[in-house]
Amino acid sequence: MSERTAARLRRRLAAHSRRVVDSGAFTTTVFCLITANAALLGVETYTGVVHEWHAALKAAEHLFLAAFTAEILLRAAAHADRPGDFFRDPWNVFDLLVVTVAFVPFARENATVLRLLRLARVLRAARFLPQLRIVIVAVGKSLPGTLSFLLVGALLLYVYAMVGWVFFADDDPEHYGSLGRAVLTLFLLMTLDLFLLMTLDGLGDAVRAGLEISRWSILYFASFVLLGSFVLVNLLIGVVINSLQEASALEAGQDRPVPAQPPPAEESILALRARIADARRTLDDLEAGLEPSVPPRR
Repeated sequence: MSERTAARLRRRLAAHSRRVVDSGAFTTTVFCLITANAALLGVETYTGVVHEWHAALKAAEHLFLAAFTAEILLRAAAHADRPGDFFRDPWNVFDLLVVTVAFVPFARENATVLRLLRLARVLRAARFLPQLRIVIVAVGKSLPGTLSFLLVGALLLYVYAMVGWVFFADDDPEHYGSLGRAVLTLFLLMTLDLFLLMTLDGLGDAVRAGLEISRWSILYFASFVLLGSFVLVNLLIGVVINSLQEASALEAGQDRPVPAQPPPAEESILALRARIADARRTLDDLEAGLEPSVPPRR
C-alpha cells in the first residue's frame, strides 16, 4: 500500500470516527455509561448486595471497561489523520490514562487501586458538562496565583503573630504565649471574621483581653482584620475571576470548528502539474485554430 493511499484511508477513518464522536447520541450514551458506572460503585458499598450479586456486578464492570475502551479507541480514530492533536487535549490524556491503567496487572490485582481508578471514571462526567469543565480548568489555572496568595497570607500571619507575641505574651499566654498559639489565634480570627461567625465567646475573649491590656491594641486588631479579611480576600477573588475568564476563553476557542486541513504538498504539486498540462494543450489548440492560411500567389 502506497503512502498516499494510507493517508487517504486515515483521513476517511478520521472523518467517519469524528462524525460518530461529535454526534449527540454518542455524547449522551457515554454520559449515561459514566452515570451508571457511578451508581454501580455506590451499590458495591453494600456488603450484602456484593455477596448476592457478585457475578453480575463483575460482569457489569467488565462491560463498562469494554465500553470505555471502545470510546477511547473511537476518539483516537477521530484523530487518525493528525495523531498529535489527540494528546493536545488534556481530557483525552486523562481518559486514556484512566482506561489504560485498568489493564495493568498491578492495578487489577490491587482492589484499592482498582476502586480509585473506577472512581476516576466518574470525574470524566465533567468532560460533558461545559460549565463544570470551565470551573475545573479555572481551578487549575488559579493554582499559581493561589500559591502567591498563600505566601502573602503566611507572611502576614507570621508578622502579626510575632507582634502579638511581643506585646501580649505575658498578659495573655492562652492566646499569644508562643508563636504557634499566636498564629492559630490570628488565623481563626481572620477566617471567622470572613464568614461572619465571630461572637463574643472564644476569639471575642482574645480581642477583649487585648483591649484590656492596652486600648491601642485596637489598631493591631483593626489593621490585621483589614489586611486579612479585605485585601487578601479581594486578591483571591481577583485570581479566581481572572482564571474563570481565561478558562471561558479557552473553552470558547475549543468549541470553534476546526478548519479543514489542506491536502498534502505532494498531491497539490501533482494537481498543479495536471492543470498546467491541460492549459498548455488548450493554448496549442487555440494557436492551431488561429493560424492564418497563406494566400496563393498570382
